[in-house]
Amino acid sequence: MSRIKERYLVDDRGNRISVVLDIADYQGLLEELEELESIRAYDAAKATGEEAIPFEQALAEIEADRKWHTPS
Repeated sequence: MSRIKERYLVDDRGNRISVVLDIADYQGLLEELEELESIRAYDAAKATGEEAIPFEQALAEIEADRKWHTPS
């Protein structure tokens, strides 16, 4: 990511109270945050030592659980 060009809003004493970012910089930060969250989730899953299941199986189990808990 390129250098972020931030601007600050200050109160009447000159204390920084907010940051203003270009939308592209903000979106880039959000994308990096999502990637970091995925990495942390992966690391947490690996640390459990549990056996991985295929993605399709996980989706099927989630859907089955959702149907079981959905009122008729």
